[in-house]
Amino acid sequence: MKINLGLIFGGRSGEHEVSLQSAKSIAAAVNKEKYDLLLIAIDKSGNWYYVDPSSYLENADDPKNIKLKVSPDQQIAIVPSNNSNEIRRLSDSKVLGKLDVAFSIIHGTFGEDGSIQGYFDIMNIPCIGASVLGSAVGMDKIVAKNLLVQENIKVADWLVADKYSNIEKITQEAASEFNFPIFVKPACSGSSVGVYKAENISSLKESIVKALKFDSRVLLEKAIKGREIECAILGNDELIASIPGEIIPKHSFYSYEAKYIDANGAKLEMPAKISTDIAERVKEMAKKTYKALSCSGMARVDMFLTENGDLYLNEINTLPGFTKISMYPKLMDLSGISYSELIDRLVQLAIEKHKEREENLANVLKVSAY
Repeated sequence: MKINLGLIFGGRSGEHEVSLQSAKSIAAAVNKEKYDLLLIAIDKSGNWYYVDPSSYLENADDPKNIKLKVSPDQQIAIVPSNNSNEIRRLSDSKVLGKLDVAFSIIHGTFGEDGSIQGYFDIMNIPCIGASVLGSAVGMDKIVAKNLLVQENIKVADWLVADKYSNIEKITQEAASEFNFPIFVKPACSGSSVGVYKAENISSLKESIVKALKFDSRVLLEKAIKGREIECAILGNDELIASIPGEIIPKHSFYSYEAKYIDANGAKLEMPAKISTDIAERVKEMAKKTYKALSCSGMARVDMFLTENGDLYLNEINTLPGFTKISMYPKLMDLSGISYSELIDRLVQLAIEKHKEREENLANVLKVSAY
């Protein structure tokens, strides 16, 4: 029997357009003999739609101008009913399909931060990717750094600023401790959204002000001079670490535009031209980071390799891009797991994790009944 796989994309996120690109790639790769694919789009206002696979995108091949093509009569809600989850049209409550597994490919806020994972937990629907905890921790750069330091995983030195901070004081402190350039990053914004590279005091102050428009807390982070190495991780308890790859940016850093809009914004070196010993260290650091941050399903782990061979964790992405130029599926393919097989494995990992959680819950309910 086919699995009803709901692909959820779009969303109220600064990475809305990236999600549309990821969804397009996934929809094309899903094995239609194994899955009935249900496309569920969320617009920038938070409305949900059940869309036609042949006509849900405008400017589908233009990353800058891609957008949803939806109409009010496609609006839906997911409703629990008799141990299943029905997709119902809002206008007349007609059941359009049933959902067995959710594949949320909403990058950034309300998709990668634990929000939608919690929603599907409540709905009792297996959801691909990290749990609420893993998603939230992975998204929050400040919380993640603090946890990684406890695990003796090297990260760049940082300071934290918020809207109550004395901008003059913290810029002077950062300049004194780190030297320039200094990166300014919103604490909970993914894919380099709102990230700035400050070259002096003036641009640092300006960058803090701009970054605070994306989040209530921002990091002032010491720049690490090194090669950008990435490793893809797949699994719940038993982990597969991919052959490492290297990002060689053609912009001043690996910005949002370089990742998703400019097809020539960076060179992807796969495999990375590093020694076998360093490659193994990258894999082990990626696995250790994944476990330290309570991840499951999948993640892409990004790090810097310095000239003297030190590895510094840059960030973890618990919902990495699935676009045609995205590193995660490319690294997995290089490691022997094709795009289509990758989707199969992620579905099974979601079902496995959901079954485990339900068994744990059943035991808890038994105890509470006495």
